[in-house]
Amino acid sequence: MKACKEILKIHNVEKSFNNAHKQKTTILRNINLRIEENEIVALLGKSGSGKSTLLRMISGLVEPDSGSIICCDRPVEGPGDHTSMVFQSFALFPWLNVFQSVALGLQALGLARNEVDWRTMEMLDLIGLADYAAAYPRELSGGMRQRVGFARALAVEPELLLLDEPFSALDIFTGNKLRSDLLELWENREIKTRAMLLVTHDVEEAVMLSDRVCLLSSHPGTITECFDITLDRKNRTKQTITPLVDEISEALTRLIAAHP
Repeated sequence: MKACKEILKIHNVEKSFNNAHKQKTTILRNINLRIEENEIVALLGKSGSGKSTLLRMISGLVEPDSGSIICCDRPVEGPGDHTSMVFQSFALFPWLNVFQSVALGLQALGLARNEVDWRTMEMLDLIGLADYAAAYPRELSGGMRQRVGFARALAVEPELLLLDEPFSALDIFTGNKLRSDLLELWENREIKTRAMLLVTHDVEEAVMLSDRVCLLSSHPGTITECFDITLDRKNRTKQTITPLVDEISEALTRLIAAHP
């Protein structure tokens, strides 16, 4: 099957929920977004703007009220094998050890036992967890638990990796190390993921990681502006990205003031 170059296409998506008073509240409206192969796109917006809801619609966990979501030339009509998600919380089952946690997704694909085993160990080795295969979540640091989350998501070889604030629960040093390791795997093509969509509140993180940063308004959420990040990743330092961070921060501040 020919690989698709356009990994994700979202066209005029809208989503509403009923609030506590059973009144319909529109969370997202007129969402349009395209992600090409080899792109990392970051989505920035304040809390409650619908960023996580959008990720869940892309993953097939939530159905849009209207519009369309196409992932790898196929409409998203429920959970599928094109996407995988890393969550803000570690989202690990306490009764499963590291090996079992990573193997779970592969088992759900219906793979043979021997393939599940070698693919699990291959991913644990790649993500730096080979020595912790028998450990349980309670025995791991926060950074190691999040590595398990990444290993679990990447083991199923998703075309599109969805990242829902995956570094926000970590201290700055652990978060920076995990971001750096993920980028190294991505740039060295050691993982088969072909695009990523990152939700974050951190402008600096978005600029360091992404090829494009998109701003999401709130009440309802709409993508209002996107910034292309053309600076080579090898040259991205706190100093070199400061002008971009300032520009995007100012635009985000204006957006939040206009849509409180």
